[in-house]
Amino acid sequence: VVLSEATVKVKVEDRIIHTAAEGNGPVNALDAALRKGLLEFYPGLATVELVDYKVRILEESSGTASQVRVLIESSDGHTQWRTVGSSTNIIEASWLALADSMEYFLIKRNTTS
Repeated sequence: VVLSEATVKVKVEDRIIHTAAEGNGPVNALDAALRKGLLEFYPGLATVELVDYKVRILEESSGTASQVRVLIESSDGHTQWRTVGSSTNIIEASWLALADSMEYFLIKRNTTS
């Protein structure tokens, strides 16, 4: 089994949190590392899970140099939402969609509490 490793650095309030985690692919590793850094501050993120992950090439004529769009569908067990990331780097596009998903959950939870 080949594992991917991701390292993330996030700022929460006035603290810098630097974490690393492994996963069964780069997106899973990014997800695990981000959660590892945020769960202490936002335990509700433990309920968020990735339901679907789709990648689409936006410029067919550019081949592997193409801009990609990543669509992530997430759920907290009650509601589902979608977030999008776009970049010429599939990992960056995935990161943008993943981070937006968690941020959306936190904003939505704070406005409905």
